[in-house]
Amino acid sequence: MRRILVTSGLPYANGSIHLGHLVEYIQTDIWARVQRLTGNECYYVCGDDAHGTPIMLSAENQKITPEELINKVYNEHKADLLGFNIYFDNYHTTHSEENRKLANLIFKRLEENGDIEAHTILQAYDEKQQMFLPDRYVRGECPNCGAKDQYGDSCEVCSSTYSPMDLKNPISTVSGSKPITKESEHLFFRLDKYAKVLQKWLNSGHVQSEVAHKLNEWFEQGLKKWDISRDEPYFGFEIPGHRGKYFYVWLDAPIGYMAAFEKLCTEKDNLNFDDFWGNSTTELYHFVGKDIIYFHALFWPAMLTSAGFRKPSAIFTHGFLTVDGQKMSKSRGTFIKARTYLNHLDPEYLRYYFAAKLNSRVDDIDLNFADFVQRVNSDLIGKVVNIASRSAGFINKKFDGILADKLDDNNLYKEFIEQADVILDLYEKREFSHAVRNIMLLADKANQYVDNKKPWVLAKEEGKEQEVQDVATMALNLFRVLIIYLKPILPAMSSKVENFLNIEPLDWEDLTKPLLAHKINKFKPLMQRIEQEQVDKIIDESKM
Repeated sequence: MRRILVTSGLPYANGSIHLGHLVEYIQTDIWARVQRLTGNECYYVCGDDAHGTPIMLSAENQKITPEELINKVYNEHKADLLGFNIYFDNYHTTHSEENRKLANLIFKRLEENGDIEAHTILQAYDEKQQMFLPDRYVRGECPNCGAKDQYGDSCEVCSSTYSPMDLKNPISTVSGSKPITKESEHLFFRLDKYAKVLQKWLNSGHVQSEVAHKLNEWFEQGLKKWDISRDEPYFGFEIPGHRGKYFYVWLDAPIGYMAAFEKLCTEKDNLNFDDFWGNSTTELYHFVGKDIIYFHALFWPAMLTSAGFRKPSAIFTHGFLTVDGQKMSKSRGTFIKARTYLNHLDPEYLRYYFAAKLNSRVDDIDLNFADFVQRVNSDLIGKVVNIASRSAGFINKKFDGILADKLDDNNLYKEFIEQADVILDLYEKREFSHAVRNIMLLADKANQYVDNKKPWVLAKEEGKEQEVQDVATMALNLFRVLIIYLKPILPAMSSKVENFLNIEPLDWEDLTKPLLAHKINKFKPLMQRIEQEQVDKIIDESKM
């Protein structure tokens, strides 16, 4: 049995969960469910990223405290993620005592290790608001290509990077005034000191090859010291021994993984924090989007190394979500919040569709609504559910719900369960789309079996009762195999199937034990077809 800790990137506590976020949480949840289904000890933790200037300013605008804002968003996030059947062993927040203590401990160890330096820097300063401005709170014209309305750290047109005061005609997005430059002493982490350690780690299979290739460009330029402090006013943790200085949100955000797990350890007697964060034989995996990979694959492992903690076993990076081939757009109604979707459609439709698209690469995936409707209706309703709905009636009506005591075609059943290792390996490698293709090929074979045997014809013939029971039993056993394979993707539908089949929760070992001479319950619809008008309502409600 493997012992595994899994995390997803922390959603920022300044806005709602949307479908783009759900790519990551659904991917991680499926992978974690596979581990549990096959008998591994696997914990999945996450939580809200609750610090930073945007949260402070948003709370001011709403005339509430930052604590009130993050508590409100925390409850919303948790409800939305639960609505998509994302199961966390603990969902926490970075604004917690566990995170404060761990951030302080790690900073102390970095200091003791000689990895923290103080340097005076020039920063953009908003005189009207009397605050230093984060890079993204300054906008202006790109100093390289002249593109207007660009952020203070990089240009979205030419991709060049620069400091905020390099912008032409810079403006503070907080007050609309022109910022000035002002000196401030900041604390820096000696990231450059860990260049060799990081390069060796990155090129040893802990990240995807395309990620390693991209991050290796940073070493060609030479790693720079990393600014880990921010000046007050700032919503976050004040740095011990440095009055008026706060931990930059990207220092304490990944520590939130540790804090969420530590909180879980206090609730479970058999869990030990050091077993998973010390130098141990347990496994640690982070699922993250490609936009935050350099924080996770450079800063984070360097900090962990300096502070005496273990590095992740691997970081799994995914791409972005596009909708109908384009970036999500509020004007087109394709910037869709999780709650808007949940108000109209079954969450398992989206879980299945994302799984059918996801692979182990960093490719973007597209939610094409026409394809979404067609694929869910065809695969889940037309193929998988159809097997049960067309077979259960014979067992319920003619045999008092009792299955036959033998399989009609042992070779076909063997063919189905022989796919177990292949499908499990595909899940393990995050090749979900390939796993789904294999499962649907089996669904086709199950339907072909029923079509060839024609139990509806046999039921009308004298003396064919046993054949009808045998065929329907065989079909339901093939269906049960498909549900075991699909259970990580469709946990809610699997639960309905377990109720219908009158059995305990299915696990991977049940594949080798067909369900025979067993009483099932009356079949109830497991899933409804998607109607186009449901999708249309989601899009209409998402338009600004």
